[in-house]
Amino acid sequence: MNSTRKKILNVSLELFSQRGFSAVSIRDICKCVGIKESSVYYHFENKQNIFDVLLDKFSEIAKGMMAQLENGLVGEQDGFKDGFNMVSDCFFEQYLMNDFCNKVMRIMFIEQFNNEDVRKLYQHWLMDEPLHFQSNIFSVLMNMGMIQACDSEYLAVKYYAPIYFYAQKWLFNGELTEERKEAFRIDAYKHIQTFFGEIGGNNG
Repeated sequence: MNSTRKKILNVSLELFSQRGFSAVSIRDICKCVGIKESSVYYHFENKQNIFDVLLDKFSEIAKGMMAQLENGLVGEQDGFKDGFNMVSDCFFEQYLMNDFCNKVMRIMFIEQFNNEDVRKLYQHWLMDEPLHFQSNIFSVLMNMGMIQACDSEYLAVKYYAPIYFYAQKWLFNGELTEERKEAFRIDAYKHIQTFFGEIGGNNG
């Protein structure tokens, strides 16, 4: 990728994640990049085009992550605990706490109130897809006899709602520091342990 184009994207990502897409101008971007405004249009049609490129990249990463999770779900694991830890690690470390993905999620959270397409994208990747995947996991665990049979969609909400809450508390509220990441891990994994203790998950 052209170095100037890459820098425009990186600077835009940073500014959008701090202020929101609507509050950032091409002039703001150019000032931080250190180029003339006219130079941007050599690489992008307009500010919306920059935003779309960032959203497309995010969607590609999210699709890849979900595919990786699905493969882990159907693949053979050494045990329930190893398989579920792999799923959690992938979703937490490579998605929620990934620097690029985290910043795009922040942008989507801000812009969902102004842009219906962004709202749908935010709901799809932060709510619908994770809940659908978790529901599938619980269905598999029920079929394997590892947890008691019940409503898998309800279990997905019961499992994911605190994860989403802790993500909002630690990962999307203020600067994404190592301290905040660790605080999220502590809360999230404590919840997971408690959750499976309550539903009778076999952690062997």
